[in-house]
Amino acid sequence: MKKRKSKRYQDMNAAELADATKEYEQPGTIDRTRPMTSAERAEERKARRRAGRPRIGRGSERINITIERGLLAEADAVARRWKIGRSELIAKSLQQMLIRKAV
Repeated sequence: MKKRKSKRYQDMNAAELADATKEYEQPGTIDRTRPMTSAERAEERKARRRAGRPRIGRGSERINITIERGLLAEADAVARRWKIGRSELIAKSLQQMLIRKAV
């Protein structure tokens, strides 16, 4: 099998691209493949995973809670003023309550 040239496919002109990919147009290309190793599978899973929210502590869990509308509006106003999200405001407030109760 040919080694790939150092030039990226998107930087090649049509003739260079045809030359670089001609081996894939021949029949039997699939016969030269092999199953992925466990390390390759893990790397592929990691690449396919969405970016998402970074894990903090032991991760997070979604919950449903009921809050009075006026209180929620005030919380949203404070979160906007502090330039943080509603979830972060609630989490920080809960942490402060737990710290106060522990003392």
